[in-house]
Parts: sequence; C-alpha cells; structure tokens
Amino acid sequence: MLKIAFHPSYIHPLPARHRFPMEKYELLPQQLLYEGTCEAENFFEPEVLNDKYYLAVHDAEYFYDFINLKLSQKEIRRTGFPLSRSLVHRELLIAGGTLQAAKYALEYGVGMNIAGGTHHAYTYRGEGFCMLNDQAIAAKYLLNKGLAKQILIIDLDVHQGNGTAEIFREDASVFTFSMHGAKNYPFKKEESNLDIGLPNETEDEVYLEKLKTTLPNLIELVKPDFVFYLSGVDVLATDKLGKLSLSIAGCKERDRFVLQLLKDAQLPTQISMGGGYSKEIKYIVEAHANTYRLVQNIFF
Repeated sequence: MLKIAFHPSYIHPLPARHRFPMEKYELLPQQLLYEGTCEAENFFEPEVLNDKYYLAVHDAEYFYDFINLKLSQKEIRRTGFPLSRSLVHRELLIAGGTLQAAKYALEYGVGMNIAGGTHHAYTYRGEGFCMLNDQAIAAKYLLNKGLAKQILIIDLDVHQGNGTAEIFREDASVFTFSMHGAKNYPFKKEESNLDIGLPNETEDEVYLEKLKTTLPNLIELVKPDFVFYLSGVDVLATDKLGKLSLSIAGCKERDRFVLQLLKDAQLPTQISMGGGYSKEIKYIVEAHANTYRLVQNIFF
C-alpha cells in the first residue's frame, strides 16, 4: 500500500503576495482523492521526532536557535519564511513525515511525503525555504539504525541540493546526485558526489537523454540499498524560478523513467516533492500529481 505523509500544518499561512505557493499542499491531496489516485487510507499524519534524530544532521546551536525562535533577522531572511512557532512545528513534522515514509518504503517499496525536499538546509543554517533537511535526517536514521548501508539521493529539483551536499560531504555511505540548472540559485554551488548543471532553457529531449544515460550507470556504480528521490517540478518551462524548459509531459517522463528504474532494481525509495513555482497553480498540482499516479501504476 502507498503511504503518504500529510498534515494540515503543511499549509502554513504566509504574508500576502509571498512567492511561495503554499496552497499546493492543500490542493494536491484534494486532487489525488478527487480523481481516485489515492484513498484516505493512503495518507498518514506524521509526528514530531525526538530531538536526537534532527541533531544527527543539524548542529545543536542552529537547531535549538531555530526551534526556540532565536535565529537572527539575517538568518530568518535567508530562509525566506517569517519565523514563528507554527512554522517550527511544520518543519519538524515534515522531517518526521519523510522519516516515517522511508520506513514505509522498506515495507512497501516506496513511501512519499506531500511536502519535503528541503535540500537547501545545511547542518548549521537554513536557506531557500528550507530549515531542516528532511531527506538527510531520514537517511541518517536509516544508517544509524542499520536499516541501510549505502544510500543514493537523486535530486532532480531545478536548484542544486547544496545543503544535502554539505551535510554528506565526508560521508561515503551517502552518494549525492544533483541535476539542476547551472545558472540558477544557489549561485555558489556546493560539491555533490555527482553534479550535472544544465544550461538555461534546456528542453525535454536533452534533459531526458542526459538523465537516461546517467542514472542506470550511477545505480550500478553506487549499488545503493535505499534511494531518496527529490522530484521537484520547478523544471517546468512555466516555472517562475526555474530557468529550464520542460513540458509537463517531459517532467512526467522523467518521473516514469526514474521510478521504473528503481522498481526494476527493487530499491526501496522515499520521495519528497521539492519545488514548484509556476504562476498558475494548476501546472504545479498536475505535475506533482503525475508523480503519485506513476507510483501507483508502477509500484502497486
């Protein structure tokens, strides 16, 4: 059974005209239920984890400053969100959801989170709408519990997974792969184990060819026993922050290829949604919904 982390707190109130499309977290579950892709039993409400699981990734000073609302104004501006008690609760829940979804992936082959993909969160700071690195926290949990020995993180968000790269820079048990816009945020990139920077306006054919000639060989090289997939839809041509030019069909084919490859290799996989900033919310919801439709078709 597909299990998906979702909590009403994911839908966090933001100031008027804020550029982050928070409403997608409300509309996406509604769409999946309406069309019958998912049933209510597919969703679970995550819980806040014990501090030790966050602290396995994040520096204690940063973590406690964050949860106790003691970040400086500069640190808060870097995250892009006003700091509040409800925001802290949201971020703790999102990381908890990804960790629980990873555990479900070990049972069912795949587990998903309506939110997450907070790959710009470093050990010691947050930035770019990311405060706690959900997939890094879940990866550390699996490794520390002996539930995985070699992890591959596939980050296909349009922005480089700089925080994830920093967190696992010295950890050979996690291989970080990021394929992203070369001339997009973050403008100072970190060094993943494998980075593929794509030029502005890259379209479906070039993008998919690069992915399809890279990922199978990478899986053979890394030999992971668990995979985290960050399926950002900010690769779309309609995206305000993306700079690439994929169609919705191209984004769907990206997901189909990745998911079928992982299913065929029998690799348990956790999927977090990542970014999506198209001006019209319908494009964001449709592209994200395609990921869930494909998971249901391929894994179940």
